[in-house]
Amino acid sequence: MAMKIVPVTDQRTTEQWMRLPWSIYKNDRNWIPHLKQDVQKVFDPAKNKLLKDGKAMRWILMDGGGNCIGRIAAFINPKTAYTEKQPTGGVGFFECINDQGAANLLLDTARDWLKAQGMEAMDGPINLGDRNMFWGLLIKNFTSPPIYGTNYNPPYYKELIESYGFQLYFNQLFFLRSVAVPAQPIFHRKYNQLANDPAFRMHDARGLSVEQLAEDFRTVYNDAWVDHDNHKPMEAAAALKVVKAMKPVMDPRIVIFIRYNERPVAMYISLPELNEIFQHVHGDLNWWGKLKFLWYKKTGAAKTMTGIVFGVAKEYQGKGMEGALIVYAEKHIVAKKLYRDTVLTWIGDFNPRMIKVCENLGAENYRTLATYRYLFDRNKPFERHPIIEKK
Repeated sequence: MAMKIVPVTDQRTTEQWMRLPWSIYKNDRNWIPHLKQDVQKVFDPAKNKLLKDGKAMRWILMDGGGNCIGRIAAFINPKTAYTEKQPTGGVGFFECINDQGAANLLLDTARDWLKAQGMEAMDGPINLGDRNMFWGLLIKNFTSPPIYGTNYNPPYYKELIESYGFQLYFNQLFFLRSVAVPAQPIFHRKYNQLANDPAFRMHDARGLSVEQLAEDFRTVYNDAWVDHDNHKPMEAAAALKVVKAMKPVMDPRIVIFIRYNERPVAMYISLPELNEIFQHVHGDLNWWGKLKFLWYKKTGAAKTMTGIVFGVAKEYQGKGMEGALIVYAEKHIVAKKLYRDTVLTWIGDFNPRMIKVCENLGAENYRTLATYRYLFDRNKPFERHPIIEKK
């Protein structure tokens, strides 16, 4: 019997779509499921404001015996779809058995839907939201446990995606730095220089209000990412939303700023690696999951820091601020044995400056994900993501 695509339109198909990963990864001890609540928010118009003007659709793939063997989502992000050379939608949450015909059927369905909405290309696997969640296809290192919010998949997905015709748009490089590796002497010299200059002040987030932390974060973010393509200054309300979302899991001791004349000019924001806690809740933060989360958080289950934002205001880039932040962490975090390792959230291979910063800090690229693009006009020349040049 032939395979059949079924749109997700009711509670039953929604549940099948949500539960498929447990079938795909049933023999993979390394897999940690995404939180059900995090995934649901992507497709909830009350919680994802991009759905006000954007669109999303989901499908499952059934085999002849009535078993769910694949899933996919397609979406149009109103903030980004028309900023490319061609209108570009996205596909994500792709899961599939190791069968090219099944993968092609899922991807054809998403492509045809996007084409009907006026799109001329699709990126994937991506998310209808920020790039820090559910973004990219794992192509290197299938043995380290996935960090919170990042995609994890079997190695054969790369063959399925590339055989369909997707081409690499950019690589997403994750860096790992052991806290046991001492900071280089040059970093200590920069730290001492700043520590002895009364115009500079280095501190963590203890004692900061949510509002102050949000404003500091926004200030550095806007000053640091000004050269990035499609960068739009972050508004105060958006920054406050980000910080409020982080607050329940934040350890203020690992949120570090450098200020010049009291204006924040650099930041190194880390969170406890949540998957070291969420691995115990089995993908569901219901009341029992929340109790387990609080218990494992209190008992210090997280021994890895995930650096989610590492930014320096443009005016101060290349002046050793990154090294000074590392030395501050070495003196105030490492010396107290609070955490063992630091994972830096992904940096695109289109950002050579930040890659160089990570390498200079003694971090190694230990895991790689990839963002792919598929042009509907197969005769149109393909272009990779442009390199960010220093301005």
